[in-house]
Amino acid sequence: MDRLTSKVLLLVLVCGSLAGLAFAQGSSMGSVRGTCKDAQGAPIIGQMVWKNQDDGRTYNIKTDKKGSYYSLGIEPGNYVVTLSKDGQVMDEQKNVHVSTEELVYDVDLKKIQEQGVADTAKKSGITAEQVKQQTEQQQASVEKTKQYNENVKLVNDKWKVGDELMKATPPNYPQAIAAYQEAANLLPTNDQVWYKVGAAYMDSARAQTDAAEKKKQNTEAYADLQKAIDLKKADKPASDAAKAEKATRDLAAYYDNLGAVAARLGKADEAMADYQQAVQLDPAGAAKYYFNEGITLYNTAMDDATRKKAIEAFDKTLVADPNKAEAYYLKGATLFAMMTQKPDGTPVPAPGTIEALNKYLELQPTGGYAEQAKGMLVALNQKIETGYGTAKKKK
Repeated sequence: MDRLTSKVLLLVLVCGSLAGLAFAQGSSMGSVRGTCKDAQGAPIIGQMVWKNQDDGRTYNIKTDKKGSYYSLGIEPGNYVVTLSKDGQVMDEQKNVHVSTEELVYDVDLKKIQEQGVADTAKKSGITAEQVKQQTEQQQASVEKTKQYNENVKLVNDKWKVGDELMKATPPNYPQAIAAYQEAANLLPTNDQVWYKVGAAYMDSARAQTDAAEKKKQNTEAYADLQKAIDLKKADKPASDAAKAEKATRDLAAYYDNLGAVAARLGKADEAMADYQQAVQLDPAGAAKYYFNEGITLYNTAMDDATRKKAIEAFDKTLVADPNKAEAYYLKGATLFAMMTQKPDGTPVPAPGTIEALNKYLELQPTGGYAEQAKGMLVALNQKIETGYGTAKKKK
């Protein structure tokens, strides 16, 4: 054999060895292909992740516009196959076996769901139609909860806008009310959103100078606050003690505001009933509710009978909070309006007038009502002392 022939033979032998090696390597790997469809039969254009359950090796395969995929060089083994679209998992299957032969692995969500329904029906002892109805109800519930949570976020944003508008100088009531109303439209069965709307109308009405507009806004406030109360009362009692206590305080606050608006609309008896409801619900806040009741009666007092009811409310306030200075002043002012005169014109104060006014000055000698209190005492021929609130010096 000459040298040239030897070289040719050697080259043939080497090539033959390499071909055998390539064949051996190729035969040790597998391939996968298939088509992915959603529950409506439309192709799923997404991504498949094949993760080897033995060594964790991962293969990422994209599906085309027809939902089809194909991949060579897959290591044999058992896989977890996950199909996702836009970051959402559509299907996941464990123990998918890949061998050295091509594996056809289709994902048909409609068939998967139907099989799931059949398996559940068999296991539960009910019909497939019943399982389907239950599944649809569960899905609807999930979607409802998802939408509710999204609306809660939007409501919080609307509240933030409304609160800022209410804090402006001067407050922008129309736009604030509009923001709160949008929140109420998003969560129409939530009591807190209607309370927000009602409270905004209530504050806005207070700032109105036109009588017709004032009445209109108070009427709207009344309707919204009543709606908040009805929704709160319809709620299931909270199982958590702290939440239940807060819900009760919230309802008391609703009645407190409703009482004030009812009084503005001339519904005096209803207003008193609302304040009593607030006290019963939240005894710890009794001083505040009785005081608000007293103010309502004081502002509408046209006769002694109404004034006596106001005094009773202020007395109840002072039982709950003996240091409520404003209650002493308003009690004194109410009693002052009930004074009589002797034939010679000398004023005769109603019992308790002087004591109430003096007590106010004792608690707040320079308070916001100090000058008015002093003026009433002068009108009653009483000496104005300046030592209230200070300790007497020992002789």
